[in-house]
Amino acid sequence: MPPTPDATAPGAAVPDRGRADACPGALRLHTADDGGLARVRLPGGLLTERQALALAEAAEALGDGELETTSRGNVQLRGLAPDCGAELAERLRAVGLLPSDTHERVRNIVASPLAGLDDLGSADVQAWVRELDARLCASDWAAGLSGKFLFALDDGRGDVAALDADVTLIAASGGGASDGRASAGGTSLGATSAGPALLRLGRATHGHPVEAGQEVTAVLDAAHAFLDALRGSGRKAWHLREVPDLLPAGSVPLPTAVSSAAVSSAGAAPVGALRGGLSVGMRFGRASAAQWRALVAASAGELRLTPWRGAVLPGAPADRLPALAAAGFRIEPGSAWERATACTGLPGCAKSLADVRADAARALEKETAAAAGARSGGLPVHWSGCERRCGHPAGRWVDVLATGHGYRVTVNGPTTTAGVPVDVRNEETAEAVAEARRTTN
Repeated sequence: MPPTPDATAPGAAVPDRGRADACPGALRLHTADDGGLARVRLPGGLLTERQALALAEAAEALGDGELETTSRGNVQLRGLAPDCGAELAERLRAVGLLPSDTHERVRNIVASPLAGLDDLGSADVQAWVRELDARLCASDWAAGLSGKFLFALDDGRGDVAALDADVTLIAASGGGASDGRASAGGTSLGATSAGPALLRLGRATHGHPVEAGQEVTAVLDAAHAFLDALRGSGRKAWHLREVPDLLPAGSVPLPTAVSSAAVSSAGAAPVGALRGGLSVGMRFGRASAAQWRALVAASAGELRLTPWRGAVLPGAPADRLPALAAAGFRIEPGSAWERATACTGLPGCAKSLADVRADAARALEKETAAAAGARSGGLPVHWSGCERRCGHPAGRWVDVLATGHGYRVTVNGPTTTAGVPVDVRNEETAEAVAEARRTTN
């Protein structure tokens, strides 16, 4: 589901939370027009080779043969038969992807996917991911969190902090969690600490300092306090941003890298060869089972799915990039496809007014051709088939909304000047989107 607009001040209107949380999971399937949908939580986007292959096999045997990544680094299987739930659960348990039946929908954890692979971040947060996941599953109270509640573990570069999670842990510059590995330059990651980590609640501009060794405990305590305070207040919310006055405000200003990323949504992982591996993009976050196997074959045994619907392959050599490009993955930065997303649209969603992925693909190819080799991109862009805008990015973005007669293009999110909607026919969408993505105010 998409991010929900903030309650910008105490008492501001928030969405109606009187209905039950219907967020899908691996055990609670969602019924769509193209069949059942299962959402498999992958804390930190982490997958072993065996787990990744098991997902491809499940997609082929039980679904439509496609795997769909989400804006939280999870995986969705679509086109599932109504009676396949038990077999899917058995397949997931066999490879460690379903460690808790009661907590599987609350394992929403994103983490900096490039942590430990370059010098931009100050900590390898994978240890935080594993500890948080294990302790969530072991905490009875955590089952009360909604399937939409999000944890983010940022290594200090400000990438996943830009996603405005409910609880964000931000490593201090030069410190934070470390497994003691040395970078390519010979410096131990996180060897020198410049201060405590920061705990950010919702979209707060200030954080709470957290002592070394207490990072995951602080994250869990914040989520527990949210549930307790929510019950005590009689209010209804799924996210901390909806009730920003519920918990005490922090006292430490956020680092510049974090606060600026939260406005621009510029934290997406680059594609291509990295010093510590490879990074590739998927068109609309979808890959066939055959493409998925090509991704696994190019890896060095580990995959990290990103919240920007791509994949990072730690340790994979650069000579595997041509095979990934041949398989249909995006390996070159700067194209119109960069930070371009779309909802399911027709025929998979009955609420959609258009086949948005087909329309978006034509527009993006046209925008790429028009750029004639020049760097494209700009603001993130998201195509939606209806007003729900499922899967849209956080921060500032170009909203392309189906109207039934074409599309309405608007710049949304934090901005000094309100975007002016532009209604266009399908064949005019590429130009309107390209212009909107270049918006700077």
